[in-house]
Amino acid sequence: MRKNLVLFLSVLCLSCNEEEGPSGNDTPAKIDTPVKVLPPITHYTVPDNSPMDMVYFPGDYPLLKMAEKTSSPPLMRIIYSRPQKQNRKIFNGLIKYDVPWRLGANESTEIEFFSVATIQNKTIKPGRYILYCIPQETKWSLVFNSNLYSWGLQQNQQKDLLKFEVPVEKNSGVIEYFTIAIEKRSDKNAEVIFLWDDVKARLPVSF
Repeated sequence: MRKNLVLFLSVLCLSCNEEEGPSGNDTPAKIDTPVKVLPPITHYTVPDNSPMDMVYFPGDYPLLKMAEKTSSPPLMRIIYSRPQKQNRKIFNGLIKYDVPWRLGANESTEIEFFSVATIQNKTIKPGRYILYCIPQETKWSLVFNSNLYSWGLQQNQQKDLLKFEVPVEKNSGVIEYFTIAIEKRSDKNAEVIFLWDDVKARLPVSF
């Protein structure tokens, strides 16, 4: 009788331990699950070789607006893409003389005026324009065109609006990325500066 009671208690304890789990707590047992590996996604994650950039006049306009220090629109904005030199001959090489060039890469370069602008004594109404170039060794012809939202080197010359000639200067160094900058001369006057390789051109603009 006594042996039977001991046997019964032993079986009961063993049964309780099995229900509680190996550690005697409520932690669930680890279950191995297969890891799902997704295929590589590259078609929209690869960086563009010619990144898009945007410049303003005044240059700090976005910061002023974010800080609520201005409620007026900027005077001018340029949107363009920035190709790289990559050890190539740029002018009269990659960029042919006397052939229209989009002043960048990818979509056509756009310039937007928010106020009436004056360039070389010609008046430009507020609005958005394509800005492209016909380069030569000693001068560039900069053309304002109304064919917005276009891609590549194809320009509709029937939509040309204004053309300006500017001299070409030589840089002391080599610029790897094509760059458009806006240099302030006064609150209402600026120069749009184009730089690439060892070449520089300037377009004065006033408002």
